[in-house]
Amino acid sequence: MDDEEGIRLLVTMILGQLQCDAVVVADGAACLAAYRGALAEGRPFDLVILDLTIPGGMGGRETIAELRKLDPAVHAIVSSGYADDRTLTRYREHGFVAVVPKPYETKRLAAAITRALAERPKR
Repeated sequence: MDDEEGIRLLVTMILGQLQCDAVVVADGAACLAAYRGALAEGRPFDLVILDLTIPGGMGGRETIAELRKLDPAVHAIVSSGYADDRTLTRYREHGFVAVVPKPYETKRLAAAITRALAERPKR
């Protein structure tokens, strides 16, 4: 989930290189709808990456709280360009398994995704 189309395209490309399928959305409401749909189809997402700040929309903190109501086992990475936000330093307290700062470095993002997926309990 990211409000910037360029970032959504970059993440899709990186996930493709990791042989992962991606569903990209621009805000929290769309993320919740996509997550609900995947659960209903019996194909829950293995991982979500949430931008912390979405101007005019539901950001990462709010979205992870709602996702946890749908699926307490949701596995999420938080991302932001605002390094001074406490959510990034205390990401686990907010329900995230990893943090990736912006601007993205491809290797760093790929490493965080790989680590987060490796930690994920099997469903």
